[in-house]
Amino acid sequence: MSMNQLKNLIHKQMLNFRNLICFVSMTLVLLACGKSSTKEAVNEETKKPNVLIILTDQWRAQSIGYAGDTQVKTPNIDRLASSSINFKNAVSGMPVCGPFRASLFTGQRPLTHGVFMNDVQLDTTAVSMGKIYAKAGYETGYIGKWHLDGQGRSNFIPPGNRRQGFEFWMANECSHNYNESLYYDNEDTTKRYWEGYDAFPQTDAALKFMTEKNEANDPFLMVLAWGTPHAPYHTAPENYKAMYKPEDMVVRANVPEHRRVQVQKDMAGYYAHMTALDDKVGDIMDTLKTQGMLDNTIVLFTSDHGDLLGSHDAYKKQQPYEESLRIPFLVYLPESLNISKGEREAMINSEDILPTLLSLCDIKIPNTIEGIDYRPYLEGKEQQGEVALITCVQPFGQWNRVQHNGREYRAVRTHQYTYARDLNGPWLLFDNQNDPLQMNNLVDDPAYSNKKEELEQLLSERLKATDDEFLHGLEYIKKWKYPLDKTETVPYSL
Repeated sequence: MSMNQLKNLIHKQMLNFRNLICFVSMTLVLLACGKSSTKEAVNEETKKPNVLIILTDQWRAQSIGYAGDTQVKTPNIDRLASSSINFKNAVSGMPVCGPFRASLFTGQRPLTHGVFMNDVQLDTTAVSMGKIYAKAGYETGYIGKWHLDGQGRSNFIPPGNRRQGFEFWMANECSHNYNESLYYDNEDTTKRYWEGYDAFPQTDAALKFMTEKNEANDPFLMVLAWGTPHAPYHTAPENYKAMYKPEDMVVRANVPEHRRVQVQKDMAGYYAHMTALDDKVGDIMDTLKTQGMLDNTIVLFTSDHGDLLGSHDAYKKQQPYEESLRIPFLVYLPESLNISKGEREAMINSEDILPTLLSLCDIKIPNTIEGIDYRPYLEGKEQQGEVALITCVQPFGQWNRVQHNGREYRAVRTHQYTYARDLNGPWLLFDNQNDPLQMNNLVDDPAYSNKKEELEQLLSERLKATDDEFLHGLEYIKKWKYPLDKTETVPYSL
């Protein structure tokens, strides 16, 4: 073989070898891409829906645009309502902060979880929302007001069971100073303060958390717990307060004349808080959409209870009037769940929220939960929510029995009536359809004696079904060993 022939042979073999290398490399690349695409497709197909709970404090159902209030400006929440399920008869089964939150997170009624007053600790071993979702593979986060630790309103709450399974944490027990609002950042024991009006940076932190988890393709549970529109009413940013003039406020007809001027002033501030929060709801929904999260995120917008705000000559909550116990309740659902949006009549209650969310996420509902799973109702398979049980185990604080004639009661609310019994017997009976402002107590009206007996029977059945003996509040205090001050309220430290 000549030298030229040898060179040509070597060159040919080198070309073949190079082509082989290219072929193998391309094959490996294609296999890798195919594997990656398959993994991506599987993740997209099997990823559970994210859950965002926007929890406001003391926002009554009546004071919102989509519910018919033409004075308050809530365009973003109104827009959310138009694309959501609206449980227009949703109630807070014990309309006060701590009890509602304990029922929200455990799916249990107050006499079961024991949080029937503020400033007591939810059982740290409870089977609760954060723990359940974390076990199901969710990244869990909590931002804002907690009010379930009972160890001082500004003390550090350590990671673990006292945070009920929430892993990411930018929260504090309780503060009503919305412009110098304390929080703790995860495991850091340093006291920090949100910059400005706390709902704004809290929202930014929640959006950052959700965006990061979405980019990592991790399902998340985020609870964003704002402190407003709870009093003090006059601490929203100035530009929002400027939107409402007290003298222009039209108060509800069940506000007595001697309270009208004060209620007008407080309504203006109350609405200013609401409009500030409404702007943040707009930011949240816009970000979820632009970041591609909206198609796989369940969004719940609600409140822990309402605010009497002068109605029935009272303020705040606890009492079984509509302004106190009814709450906004909007649920935005991804289209993949095939559940139609629109109004629903059912009176979904506090303990029903957790089992319903778990069911919508295809997570097994623990047997510790007492609430109703409303997914079958939403899918049109079952009828639920014809009656709601409302409870006051021990009146305290702003409605304590010593200073404000508070009283224990048990009540049922149906689509038409509210009936309440205290320890002395029948107390209130309202026809909510014909008397929506509840200005005519029919409890002693002979014409309604049969209806009263019917509702009393219904209430008795509900109490029996829930193992509620309806004892004096101090009997339950003894059982749970809660300390009381002279007003029969659990004292707290700031």
